[in-house]
Amino acid sequence: MKLHIVPARTGLEWVRLGIRVFWRQPMALAALFFLTMAAMSLVSLLPLVGPAVALALLPSATLAMMVAAAEATQGRFPTPALLLVAFRTGQHRLRAMLSLGALYAVGFLAVMGISALVDDGQFARVYLGGAPMTREIAQSGDFQAAMWLSLMLYVPLSLLFWHAPGLVHWHGVPPVKALFFSIVACLRNFGAFTVYGFAWTGVFLGAGILVSVVVTLLAVFGLGTGIAGGIMVGTALMLAAMFFSSVVFTFRDCFEPPEKWTAHTAAEAADGTPADASGRTGSEPPAP
Repeated sequence: MKLHIVPARTGLEWVRLGIRVFWRQPMALAALFFLTMAAMSLVSLLPLVGPAVALALLPSATLAMMVAAAEATQGRFPTPALLLVAFRTGQHRLRAMLSLGALYAVGFLAVMGISALVDDGQFARVYLGGAPMTREIAQSGDFQAAMWLSLMLYVPLSLLFWHAPGLVHWHGVPPVKALFFSIVACLRNFGAFTVYGFAWTGVFLGAGILVSVVVTLLAVFGLGTGIAGGIMVGTALMLAAMFFSSVVFTFRDCFEPPEKWTAHTAAEAADGTPADASGRTGSEPPAP
């Protein structure tokens, strides 16, 4: 496995590819993203352990969208069965993905715990759904400080896990090594990821402005708020699906492709026997 260094302009290409592949299978990718979020929301309702388990599922949900985008890029239809792709590729990768999820949950809860030192946990309670957001809370200096501290701490956490699901799934890299390789790849390609982040910010802002104009026009013509709400929710769902569809292209360009799937790896997916060195399970990342 070799790390690739890409020029900064590649960040724009990742955004373009994410949008383009979404429009190849818009309903399938949007539905898959909705199902992943719905599943995590349902799991979070479990007493005591629900929120932690939901957090632990995020790397698997990210992988599902990566594989779905790879399927769409290669001309195949991404089915809802991809929701379980992280759990259907043999015992070795199942354990690795579960470990990765547990590490993410611990890391995220640690970020929330550190932020609680600033505002006695108000931001953490609001973010995790344990308390309503009010104007007084939003204007609190301690709340804002905790929010910005959480954001600063979450950036390195997200870099650690950005490529990790793909490295575990396609290359068979152990979870801790996958975290290390992920953050190294992100830092070595800092320019491309910076452009990528700014480009997506521009897309989100542009879409938000467009939706605001449409909603205002609907209000002027006296149309119901239900239509406006549907447009806002639909646009948010579409943009989120586009964003997660673009993640696989960042992975593809930062690492060399995995070796081809062998019959032995197929056997692992069926009966849990050890995989070959390629770590090939499921759809390959889309070719450049």
